[in-house]
Amino acid sequence: MTTDLIETAYRGLSALLLIGLTALILTTLILFIIDISQTKNAVRRNYPVIGRFRSLFERLGTFFRQYFFAMDREEMPFNRALREWVYRASKNEDNTIPFGSTRDLTPPGSISFVNCPYPELDIDEAPGKPVIIGPECRDPFEAKSIFNISAMSYGALSKVAVQALSSGAAKAGIWMNTGEGGLSPYHLEGGCDIVMQIGTAKYGVRDRDGLLSDERLRELAAIEQIRIFEIKLSQGAKPGKGGILPASKVTAEIAAIRGIPEGEDSISPNRHLDINSPGELLDMIARIREVTGKPVGFKFVIGGCNVLDNLFDEIKRRGDSSAPDFITLDSSDGGTGAAPQPLMDFMGLPLRESLPMLIDHLVGYGLRERVRVICSGKLITPSGVAWALSMGADFIVSARGFMFALGCIQAMQCNKNTCPTGVTTHQKHLQHGLVPADKAVRVEHYVKNMLHEVGMIAHSCGVKDPRKLSRSHARVVTAGGNSTGLHILHPETVEGYPHGKPKE
Repeated sequence: MTTDLIETAYRGLSALLLIGLTALILTTLILFIIDISQTKNAVRRNYPVIGRFRSLFERLGTFFRQYFFAMDREEMPFNRALREWVYRASKNEDNTIPFGSTRDLTPPGSISFVNCPYPELDIDEAPGKPVIIGPECRDPFEAKSIFNISAMSYGALSKVAVQALSSGAAKAGIWMNTGEGGLSPYHLEGGCDIVMQIGTAKYGVRDRDGLLSDERLRELAAIEQIRIFEIKLSQGAKPGKGGILPASKVTAEIAAIRGIPEGEDSISPNRHLDINSPGELLDMIARIREVTGKPVGFKFVIGGCNVLDNLFDEIKRRGDSSAPDFITLDSSDGGTGAAPQPLMDFMGLPLRESLPMLIDHLVGYGLRERVRVICSGKLITPSGVAWALSMGADFIVSARGFMFALGCIQAMQCNKNTCPTGVTTHQKHLQHGLVPADKAVRVEHYVKNMLHEVGMIAHSCGVKDPRKLSRSHARVVTAGGNSTGLHILHPETVEGYPHGKPKE
C-alpha cells in the first residue's frame, strides 16, 4: 500500500514537472519570438529573453545598493547615517555612537561648530521665546517651535500619513503645512496649527473658474487651526514647474478637495496666472491679509539676487507695511513626489548660498525685523537645523525628515502609488502597515529629540537658546582645505546697504 502511494506521488510529481517544463519552454519560445521581432528595444532584439533581465536588475539594484553595497555615508539623497539618526530619534532610542565619527570632515562645504571652553550647563537651559509672525495683522500667529512640518499635500501623502502627522504635530506643539493640494479633514483632525498653502492651481481656495475666491478665504480664515497663509511661487525640487500628482493617485476624495476630475493627472500651472511681477505679488499678499486678517507670506526658490532687489525695492516704494509677514525659502536640495529630472538636478540655489543672501538683503533693506524667515531643504538632523539658525533663519521646516519618522525607507516610489510603507500611496493594503496612532508618537519623539540635540549644540557653543546662534558659531571648509568662520565667509550686513555691504 505504502509503495503504491509512493509510486502514485512520484508519477504525479513527474507529471507536474513535465507540465511546468513544457510551460517554461513554451513561454521562453513565445518571449523569444516577441523579443526578436520587436524593434523598440535593441538589447532585447539582440539578446532575446536574456535581455529582459536588464530592466529587472536595474530595478532591484536600487534596493540591493541600499542594503548590501552602499556605505553609511554614500547614498543619495539621504545616506544611511542620516536616516538612521531620524529613525532612532523617532523611536526615542539611544542616539549615541561608538568609537569615532564616520563623517569625512575635509570636503569643501563641510560644517563644524565652534565649541566654547565654558559651555552652558544643561540645567540652565532656557526655553526659547515664541516668535510672532505678522504682529500687525488682526490675528497674528505666536509660533513656539523652531522646527515644523513642511508642505506635503494630501494626495502626494496618504490619508493615514496625514492623520499621523496632524496628531503628532499637535502632540509636539508644532505647525503642519497643507501643501498646495488644499485642506483635508485629516489635516484638522489632530488639532495642530495649520499653514494653509496656496499653490499655482489655487486648490482649496478657488472658485468655479479656478480663480482665487475671497469667500473661500473667509471660510478658511474662520477655522481657528489655520494660522497663516503661504503663497507658493516655486518649490525646491522643481522651480519653474507646478505640482504633479499622477492620475493613479487622484481618488474621488482628492478630486473633490482640489476641485478637479477624478482619475486624471493633476498638473498645476508653472506659476500663478495673476502674479507676474513684484507688484502683483505684493497685491496678492495684501488682498489675502485683508480678507483673512491672518499673516501672509510666500514660498520660493532663489536663482539669483536680482529677484530680491526688485521685490525689496518695490516694498520700500510702497512702505514696509506692504512686505510679506514671512518668506519661506526652499532649496534646490528640496524633494517632491514627482518632478522632471532636469529641474530637480539643475535649477535653483542650495540653502548654503541662498539663505545668507536672503538674510543679508533683508538686513540691508531694513526689513529683517518685519519679515520672518522660514527655510527648508534637506535639514533633517540637528546639525542642519543649527546651521540654518546660525545663518539667521527664524524657523526650519522639513518634509522628508517627517516622512522618515513615519517609516519611509527611501524606496524612491513616491510617484508610483506603490510606496511599501504606506506613506505616499492610496492603495489600502499598503496603507495598512502605517498605523496613525503609533506613528504620531514617533513624530512627537522626532521633534523632541531634534530640539534637544539642537539645544545641545547651542550649549556647546556657549549660548542657552538655539536662536542665539550666529554665524560666528560655525565654520565651513573652503576649497583650500582649511575652515573659515561663517561670519567671515558671509559677513554680517548693516541696515541701509541694499546689496548687503559688510560691516566695517
